[in-house]
Amino acid sequence: MFTVFLRVVGSVQLALGMAYLFFPGALLQQMGHSAAAPDLYYPLGMLAARFVAYGLGFWIISREAKEHALWVALMGLIQAIDLGVGMAYTATGVLPLQLSAFPMFNAVWIGTTCAIWFLRQNRVSAGRS
Repeated sequence: MFTVFLRVVGSVQLALGMAYLFFPGALLQQMGHSAAAPDLYYPLGMLAARFVAYGLGFWIISREAKEHALWVALMGLIQAIDLGVGMAYTATGVLPLQLSAFPMFNAVWIGTTCAIWFLRQNRVSAGRS
């Protein structure tokens, strides 16, 4: 079951990465964000590279996640940061809830799943020592 989770998360990362890489303006518009200045497409392209790499990584590790627990833990960290940023920008009124709710929901379920799995793996490993 965790294999499916990793592949779903990997696929989402790949889709976001490709969209930010090849269609950043259209993606932002579709999500309801303000038009970005063209110079922001460069850092969005760099962000896209990370999405693509993590997406591919999750597909690669999906069959042997226990051997690559650090990847899962780091995705949990990414999601915690995503949630915190979303909450901060929403709380200060910079970002309306209709733009932040879905990504923050995703950050909660993905981050929580990664954290629970990682903690269980560490508990199992500690019990074997």
